[in-house]
Amino acid sequence: MNQLKPELENSPMLYTAKPFLKWAGGKTQLINEVESKLPNDFGNLSYTYIEPFIGSGAVLFWLLNRYPKIEKAVINDINSDLTNTYKVISTSPKELISVLSLMQNEYYALENNQEKKSTYYYKKRECYNSRKSDKIAQAALFIFLNRTCYNGLYRVNKKNEFNVPMGSYKKPTICDAENILVVSKALQKVEILCGDFEQTLNYAGNNSFFYFDPPYKPLSNTSSFNSYAKDEFDDEHQIRLKNFCSRIDSMGYKWMLSNSDVKGFDGNNNFFDELYSEFKIGRVKATRRINSNANKRGELNELLITNYIPE
Repeated sequence: MNQLKPELENSPMLYTAKPFLKWAGGKTQLINEVESKLPNDFGNLSYTYIEPFIGSGAVLFWLLNRYPKIEKAVINDINSDLTNTYKVISTSPKELISVLSLMQNEYYALENNQEKKSTYYYKKRECYNSRKSDKIAQAALFIFLNRTCYNGLYRVNKKNEFNVPMGSYKKPTICDAENILVVSKALQKVEILCGDFEQTLNYAGNNSFFYFDPPYKPLSNTSSFNSYAKDEFDDEHQIRLKNFCSRIDSMGYKWMLSNSDVKGFDGNNNFFDELYSEFKIGRVKATRRINSNANKRGELNELLITNYIPE
């Protein structure tokens, strides 16, 4: 079992909280670009930070560490299994660590028996999909599958069943006890919601800043990795999100939004350039690490759109 460092119990900032999940489209690599496009008064005012599509939380954890004047954060996601995991880490980190440590020890013990290792993985996947476990066990299964599945990909079918096969990792880190404890401390100032992104407006107040990182529009018909909820985030949802951005812009809130650069992939595809034509559209370099075809992994453009001019 992982040995917990005693100083973690008393000091929330000896370690830096970082994402506890692998996640397609995670923003760790774009932190510098995100920072360069924040409102220029961001570090001076007491903002409420709102992230309606939380994913792995890379921007959330970085902001909470970097900007102590953030008094409160509100995160949301339509994926109830994901938000349950955040809630369990916030309220019951030691209990979660205990379950994850057991899973890690059991999985490592099967390192030299691929058949038993595979059986173990698929039994855990079946247990996860039954959703009959208590909240702590379900969160542990969520993390276990994320750390051991193929490419760390989260994908479900129309029945909301996780269907990613086992990955080839020999000894993946399943239980990062230190990070779970630090993440738990960081989440104490975070309100965790589950549902449609528009509900986050109910939690906005003075000096609220929204960061939108929705499921990306696929660059092609065969490149979609956004089925991480049973209902696909299609073009109709992208348009509804833009209308929501226009609404909060008219209310005086600042926001930033990231998405795929479909025009960079296909020069005739002006979907986002036309949709967000009234706002500031920036293009930044990103590296795609998740693709079934290794030859298609690499550098490409992504969009960072704001309703203000970054300085």
